[in-house]
Amino acid sequence: MDKSCDMGKPAPIPEEEALRLLRAAARPIEAMERLPLAQSYGRILAETLMAPVDVPPADNSAMDGYAVHASDCTEANTRLWVAQRIPAGKTGAKLGPRTAARIFTGAPIPEGADAVVMQEYCRREGDDVIISTPVPPGSNVRRRGEDIAHGGKLLDQGTRLQPQHVGLAASVGFNNIPVYRRLRVAVFFSGDELTPPGQPLAPGKIYNSNRYALTGLLQRLGCEIIDLGDAPDTIFATREILAYAKTVADVIISSGGVSVGEEDHVPAAVKALGHLELWNIAIKPGKPLAFGHIGEIPFIGLPGNPVSLFITFCLYARPFLLMSQGLPYQTPRFMWAQADFERPRAHKRREYLRARLVSADEQRDTVQLYPHQGSGILSSLAWAEGLACIPEDSCIARGDMVRYLPLETLLD
Repeated sequence: MDKSCDMGKPAPIPEEEALRLLRAAARPIEAMERLPLAQSYGRILAETLMAPVDVPPADNSAMDGYAVHASDCTEANTRLWVAQRIPAGKTGAKLGPRTAARIFTGAPIPEGADAVVMQEYCRREGDDVIISTPVPPGSNVRRRGEDIAHGGKLLDQGTRLQPQHVGLAASVGFNNIPVYRRLRVAVFFSGDELTPPGQPLAPGKIYNSNRYALTGLLQRLGCEIIDLGDAPDTIFATREILAYAKTVADVIISSGGVSVGEEDHVPAAVKALGHLELWNIAIKPGKPLAFGHIGEIPFIGLPGNPVSLFITFCLYARPFLLMSQGLPYQTPRFMWAQADFERPRAHKRREYLRARLVSADEQRDTVQLYPHQGSGILSSLAWAEGLACIPEDSCIARGDMVRYLPLETLLD
């Protein structure tokens, strides 16, 4: 336990240390279920799948054309008698010498044939076909098992199932597959000022945008969301909602109430019921991020400012939740680009600035900042396409290279 969590105002820790702590604490969910393929999109595969059959199951034609003995077609303008017709889904008879089979894409190669001639190189004359070019053995033949071999690894445990993965499972005959149960995430929102959208806004109140941002982010991760509503700004109410949350969820996430103000009751409530391991990160925005446990249930306390909530969720909560679902940790995919801005004053905390790439010329893109970078400026996130990362104690001049993190890499 971080002793700084027992103090009134904990010392901020570096971002890398916070990530190490969260990664070490993530415990993949073990409960699994079997789902029909059509219901498995976006779920996490709970077991490695091995192929029960070969794909393709037999040598088959890659083209519409004629199946032949290559040894019969060593010269141009070979004439062969067309002895049979083999559409996809049918099997043909053994191919005799100096004969051909009219064949279609996907149809099994008949016994005795070892090549397929594209129909563009063939000309029919009654019951014969004239082949205009020599034919090498193996031409336009898909070999049995060349895509997937029987007994080979099909999909790794921990794969988040995309349409291509589900299609691959279907191609070998799976009609249901084992996946991890959805991660149950309980969420609540701290603040007497919060008002649901659609209701009149009384003086001193604000609409609760964080509920929709947070639940949207969790939906993208495929979590089962347990929305516990708004928590009044009292220690009793906060403890009560946390005590209930630990009985129904795999992870608890709160919004707001994690700073050190007199109305910020979340850290104290967590320490009363469990323990805090993290309560302050040296970044901007998003400094007051809390992490701990209520019993065995992980707790993540996100800041109440909308931009801070979004950024800390993407940088810290998201990788923790992905690892808790059985996925491996992935380092954020930064890129480098020239700054089209200046930051003449250095800050002690690492900054994540709302930004987008702008084409300066055909050779390079530059990073442009939203003009207002306050942690409550939600419009900056709607405008932004990425985050510019400014290291602590660093000044930036126009033209300097800066790290840029596309938002799409944090939302896929």
